[in-house]
Parts: sequence; structure tokens; C-alpha cells
Amino acid sequence: ATTSAFAPTVGFGVGRQNQCRFQSAVADAPTETSVGTGTEIRNIAVIAHVDHGKTTLVDALIRQSGVFRDEQQQNEAGERVMDSEDQERERGITILAKNLAVMYNGVKMNILDTPGHADFGGEVERVLNMADGVLLVVDSVEGPKPQTRFVLDKALQKGMKALVVVNKIDRPSARPEYVVDKVFDLFCELGASDEQTDFRVVYASGLNGIAGHEPDTLKEDMSPLFDAILEAIDGPTIEKEEPEALQALVSNIDFDNFKGKMGIARISNGSVKAGQPVALVHPDKEKKTGRLGGLFVFDNLGKKEVEEAHAGEIVMFAGLPDVEIGDTLVTNENSGANAAEPLPPIAVEQPTVRMTIGVNKSPLAGREGKFLTSRMIRDRLFKELDRNVALQVRETESADRYEVSGRGQLHLTVLIETMRREGFEMEVGPPSVIYIENEETGKMEEPWESVEIRAPEEYMGSCVDILNQRKGELQDMGLEEGEGMSIVKYLVPTRGMLGLKSSLLTATRGTAIIDSVFDSYRPKIAEAIQARDKGSLLAFADGASTTFGIEGAQDRGRLFIEPGDDVYKGMIVGINQRPGDLEVNVCKTKALTNMRSANKGITTGITAAVDMSLDACVEYIAADEIMEVTPSLFRMAKNPAMAGKKSKK
Repeated sequence: ATTSAFAPTVGFGVGRQNQCRFQSAVADAPTETSVGTGTEIRNIAVIAHVDHGKTTLVDALIRQSGVFRDEQQQNEAGERVMDSEDQERERGITILAKNLAVMYNGVKMNILDTPGHADFGGEVERVLNMADGVLLVVDSVEGPKPQTRFVLDKALQKGMKALVVVNKIDRPSARPEYVVDKVFDLFCELGASDEQTDFRVVYASGLNGIAGHEPDTLKEDMSPLFDAILEAIDGPTIEKEEPEALQALVSNIDFDNFKGKMGIARISNGSVKAGQPVALVHPDKEKKTGRLGGLFVFDNLGKKEVEEAHAGEIVMFAGLPDVEIGDTLVTNENSGANAAEPLPPIAVEQPTVRMTIGVNKSPLAGREGKFLTSRMIRDRLFKELDRNVALQVRETESADRYEVSGRGQLHLTVLIETMRREGFEMEVGPPSVIYIENEETGKMEEPWESVEIRAPEEYMGSCVDILNQRKGELQDMGLEEGEGMSIVKYLVPTRGMLGLKSSLLTATRGTAIIDSVFDSYRPKIAEAIQARDKGSLLAFADGASTTFGIEGAQDRGRLFIEPGDDVYKGMIVGINQRPGDLEVNVCKTKALTNMRSANKGITTGITAAVDMSLDACVEYIAADEIMEVTPSLFRMAKNPAMAGKKSKK
């Protein structure tokens, strides 16, 4: 492991999933008597726009702090240690917020790594309840982006001070002065106080593990960043330290195979001991009592058991199976006679997109999945609500179908992919937006999103055309210095955002970079928004597709299937090259005759099938179509319940 100027004791805890594959490398630490007070603790959330280097920056802190015993273990850990879930590593994004504990100059720093995608904004809002300040990470070239504004606004509303980290300072086209000016403008636009706008700036390269107070004088380690955290971020504000004043807001839930359901909370006031009688209180719910079965803090690639923890510390506790996010942990000594009042529950933004998830009813259902029934799907969806605060699940008129609402399409597809990998088989409906009624005007309103698109200048005309078709409103347009890219900013209805990504990537030959974040609710647009300009190729009959049938069908468009794949009537087997749906017989077999030719059949070939991922399928399906999700396959089909309805409109 690399050496560093600061103390080598570092902890790494996974907020959701303690069964991290590095946890086995370090033995459980012995129980300690107590954990420090507020002056010896810093609770910091790392916030930024997607792909600005939050997780890589935290990675550098881990690697330079002696957390790995040798170079072999460091190599086994790989890159982006904090992104421990399979989907996070595959997609290259952070989905779940996670904890890291670092000791530096006698001060314990609880650092919280957060997602950058707008769809997972609920994770950021939840984690900010455990922090006292934020590290605002900004790319040295791109500067503040839409999600930077969203997460910074949430932090400033809570009165937090921010330490700005200009990351990726080693990029050839870095422009740190411009970026710092833009960040200052953003602080002013969001109504920051004078104290908040007087922010400290550190320049760093998380990939190279270097940092400094000036862009051209960087040290060979991250110590300048740690020094700046100690100076710029205040410790926890503690009003009361008496044990009966205990208040700890539960901000996360974890599951342990041996200890069961565990709550993760930041102690605001008072102190707590293992084994003491406690209660979970909520302004709108009944009081739940119990006794702490175990008390832990984040440390050393896992959690460390302690006997006592004081105000300012982030703890994990067991023994209360009914714990929920938003509950406040208070003392129950003397039946709670002197217990403190509950803290305000966690408030998150409302969802904007919904989909239906239900039992798979296709003719090919039940061939693969382990969990097929409506009860199993219902239990899994409601279990997800324990952790996913921005998600909502509602029962529908149909007993085997549930309505799931989230922050965006990606938020919902990550849930569907997780269930698929667990062995669920289900039927998924197309995404649709959530309308609300304005209480003052009585008119229906729909969500709009702020969209920023970067693409080469020659493709910008196509991008503008697509956004205009989707009822977007142009806000700004310009050229990016140095890289030959054009930037366009639009306000687009969320309805128009569904399926936008694939259209823009096709129009720009895969070069467009799309960033979006929820803007506001505005009056609903009366006209329909065209989502797809081409129809589908539908299977004519049940059976297995044949080479002969596919040869004839591929002249009509691009196919999703290969010879030998099972199909059924009404199943979508490809994209029609013209508007409107067309039935094709992909199961047709060649008629047998006694006439043969030496070169007959060698002149034709089969074009490779289009490989459709889960996200691509969700973007593709129209309002009258459904998707069948199994552990190994995605199939799309016309919704039998809506047969004929589209043509009558």
C-alpha cells in the first residue's frame, strides 16, 4: 500500500450491503468503550453531478490510507471500491449511498459517497440528514451541471457549508478559474448566505491521488484535501449531551444475515449505550419500543461494535426489527418519561414517472423464473420501500398488477434489473408520467425537465429538431471552448424525455452526452408527443422462428430474434421500417419439392439480430405494448388488454 502523511486507520462500510467481498479480509475489531465527542468528528457528504469523479476521489482516500494490507489485496479490490454492487460496476455509476470512516490527526471523518444521477436524488436527500457539510466535486472542464445545482440546493437549504473540490485537474483542457467562477455564480443563484459563498477551494485529481490548494502546485497525496476539511467544515452542533436527550434520525436500513434488520442513524443529541431500552418515534406513527441488541460504528472495511456512542457519530444498531427510515431513536428509560421529541422525518421530492409491474401472462411464462406469483412480486416491491425512500408502490384494480413510481426511467429499470437477477419473472408496462392538479388554478400539470446536451457541431441541427418535436423549449445554445462541441439547453416535458436517449444517440452516431434533472411542474400540453416514428414487426403465429421465415421478414425491418427463438402471436420481433405495425411469419418453413439447384440458397444471408438491453426495451415500448422480463430474456409484445383501442382513437 502507498504511504501517506496521515494516520493509517481507515474504515469502509457499505450502507446497504455489508456482505462486501473485501470484508472477509479484515477481522472484526474488538469492542471499544465509547466513541468521541462532536469536536473530534466531521460528517461530510460527497456530492456532484454524474461522472465528475466522486467515487474515484473517495477511492484515492482509501488507497492512500493503508486500508489494504498489501499490494495484492489492493489489486484484488480493483477500481472504484465503493461501487460494490454488480449493477454499479457494470453501468459505471453509483446507485446507493455508502459510508467511509477515516482517522486524520485525531479527528474521525465519516465520509458519505452519493450517486450523481438525478434519478437517485432520493439517496442524496436521505444522506444529507447525516452530514454537517459537503464536498462539492466539480469537473475541471465541464463546471457545474444540472445535477450539481440540484444537490447543492438541497445542501444549502439545510444551512451546510461546502468545500469545493475541482476534480480532474490533470485534464489537458482544464480551466479551473472558469469553473470556480461558475460555481460562485451558482451559489449566488441558489441564494446562499455570505458565509456559504465564502467557500474554500481544493484542486485534485482523484485518479492520480494528488491534491493542492493551487491548480499548479499539487502535493503527491490527498493531505491538502484533509487539511481543508478540518478547517472549512465545522464539527457537529450538539445542543444536549445527556443520555435522556437522545435523538437519532434513521436515514438508512441494512440487513444482516445474523442480526436481522439494522438501522443506520446519526446521533443529533445525547448518547446511547448497547443494551439500553429505546423507542422509535415518528410524528405520524405509533411508538415502537425495544432494546438495542448491538451498537456499531463504521470502521475497517465493515462495522466495529462499541459499548457507547455520543452525539455527532453515525451508528448502526440491531435489535429493533420494526425500524423504518424516518424514525427517530429516543431513550425509553422509565417508559420514556423524559424522552426527547421526534425529529422531523426525511422529506424527499415526489416521483415523476410510473410503470406497472405484474404477473407474467404470456404463452411462454413460467419457463425460467423462481418467483412468479403476484404475492411474491408484491412482497418484494413493498420490501424495497424499506430502503428506497424515493420509490412509491400502489396496488391497482387488478389483483396481479402493481403501480411503481420513481424519479425517472433509470430509477425504475435498476429495480427491475435487480429483481430479474434475483429470479423474478414479471410483466412490465410502458413508463408514463405522473400528472398533478394545481390546487389554485384547478388545471392539470405535468413534470418538465432541464436538459443539457453536448454533441459535435455537425449533429446539433438533428438534436434541436428532435427536441422541438418533443415540445421542448430552447433555453440556451453555445459552443464549448477547446473541444469542438456544441451545447444546447432545453426545457422538455418528461413525456418527451421517454425514449429520447436512443433517438439522440442514433442522430449523433453515439456522440451525444445527455444530462437532465427535474425542473418543475407546468401546465399540461394538450397535444400528444410523438414517441416513435416507426412501427413494430409482430409475430404472425406461435412457434419457433426459422431461417427461412427470418429471411423473408428481415426485408421489412430490423429483427430482434434469431433462428430457433420461440415466439407467439402478437410478440414484437423487430422494428418496422415504416410507421404502423406489420405482422410477419417468422415461423414459415420452406416448401419441400424435388427440384434442386446447385447454387440455390447460398445467395441469401441473415442479418444479425439487434441486441436489446432492458433500458432499450423500456425506451422502445409504446403505450399499447408490454415487456416480459425473465432471468435470461426480454420479450416485447402488444398488450392483449388494449387490442384494437389504438386504431379507434
